[in-house]
This record gives sequence, C-alpha cells and structure tokens, in this order.
Amino acid sequence: MDFNVKKIVKDAGAAISRVVQLTEERLGTSEKTELDAHFENLWERADTTRAWTEKLVRNTESVLIPNPGFRIEDFIYEKIDKKRPSRLSNLEYLGLDMIEAGNEFGPGTAYGSTLIKVGLTEQKLGQTERDFIGSTAACFTQPLHKFLDGEMKTIIKEKNLLELKRLDLDACKNRVRKARNLLGTPIKDGVPPEVLLDQAERDLRVAQSEFDRQAEITKLLLEGIGTSHASHLRCLMELVESQSRYYEQCVALMSELKQDLSSMPKSETHSRPKIEDVYKPNSSRFHTIPIISIDDPE
Repeated sequence: MDFNVKKIVKDAGAAISRVVQLTEERLGTSEKTELDAHFENLWERADTTRAWTEKLVRNTESVLIPNPGFRIEDFIYEKIDKKRPSRLSNLEYLGLDMIEAGNEFGPGTAYGSTLIKVGLTEQKLGQTERDFIGSTAACFTQPLHKFLDGEMKTIIKEKNLLELKRLDLDACKNRVRKARNLLGTPIKDGVPPEVLLDQAERDLRVAQSEFDRQAEITKLLLEGIGTSHASHLRCLMELVESQSRYYEQCVALMSELKQDLSSMPKSETHSRPKIEDVYKPNSSRFHTIPIISIDDPE
C-alpha cells in the first residue's frame, strides 16, 4: 500500500491544531469567528426541518404499521435491499376466521352465511388498508426518507466541513497574532520573526479563502431547504388524497355490506324476544306471591 507520508503528517498536524483551537475557545483564551446572522437563521431552519421531518416520518409509520417488530423488520429488509415480506393485515386475518367459522357452522344457516358475508367484507377492508399503506409510503414517507438520507445528510456533511475550516482559520489567526508579538525580539530556533509572520499570513490567506468558499457552498445548500418545503407540501397533499380515498372506499364497502345484510330474510332465529314477551305478569312461569303489609294484624 502506497502511503503518502507528507499528507499523513500534514493531516495529523491539522487535527492537533484543531483540537488545540477548540480547547482554547472553550477555555475562553482564543477568539472564534462567528458566522453572519443570515447564515445562522438558515442553519436553524434546516436543523428544525430535519428534526420535525424525522418525527413526522416516524409517527406516520407508527400509524400505518402499529407493530414495532414489523417496522424493524421492514427497516432491515430496506437496508439490505431485499423485498419486504407480504403480510396479511389484521382485518384480513379476522375475515379468514369469520369465513372459516361460517363454513363450520354451515353456509346454509343464517349465522353461518352472515359470518361468511361479513368475513369477505373484512378481507376487502384489509386489502384496502394494505393498498393505502403502500400508497402512503410511496407518496409521503419515502420522499421524506429520501430527503433525510440525501439532501439533509449532504447539508450536515458540508456544515461539519465548514466547522473544520473555521477552526483552521482561527488557528491561523492565532499564529499570526503570536508572530506579530515576536517582532523585535531575538531570533528563535534560527528563524527570524519576520519569516514566521510572513508564513503565518500566507497560511491565513489560504485558510480564509477555503473558509469563504466552504461557507458559500453550505449557504447555497441551506437556501435549498425552501424548495424542499415546497416538495414536502406536495407530498402532504398527496397523503390527504390517499387517506380520503381510503376512507371513501371503506365507507362504500360497509354501506354495501349493511345493505346486503338488511335485505336478508328475517327468520325467527334472527329476531330477539322482547322483554315484555319474556316477563309477562300472567305467565305460568312465575308464581304470584301475596304482598303482606307489616302493619296488618295477623
């Protein structure tokens, strides 16, 4: 393996310089270059967008897939680029049980045939629910995931790089100040103070240029958050359309089932006895008990 020794030494020196600069800043012994207010506002908006987008995606997925085990399983399959397993919804499982019970009790009986009818509708509701989950993932959660894994990660990466450039810049500023303080003093380590100052100022110009360039790159990315908000708004509108369509389909299925059940012939097994028919006062099932007042003489 070909090692670039000079680069390794240079990177190690830069890392040490950054650690020293950060330590001095925290101790209050070194100045820190502050970014302008507009940049800070852009970064705050981006960071707020990231935090709320993560929460919205997490909560939406919790509503769509309440089982946390299934959510973890889907996440793993997504990371290894494999197709998610096809699962029946709870409504579909309920529908299957109703159909099996109806066949067991007898499709020719009122209860058995009704169980089968209701079970078939529950299966349709479950399939409708699965379609809704899939459409919501496609129009809402997946685009937001893509934003977090793509654009937002790039912004954070460039912002972190800007912080490193800022530390390098401030370290160069400190070296320039120290070199200026040495002017007029005896030569140290065989290097005149003027030479040290000249080298420190050249390093400062390079560091300032790299910092300004990185700040501009990061600023352009941060300004793109407004475009992301517009994209997320479209995703939200599509979510509303998908959810509205889902509930309309559910209402249609239940209305059809209710109409179908109401048209079924009413047999004696369907009708419930009225309370006045069961507890008739003259019924032979009850004995008349004389009422005796405690005030009556024996």
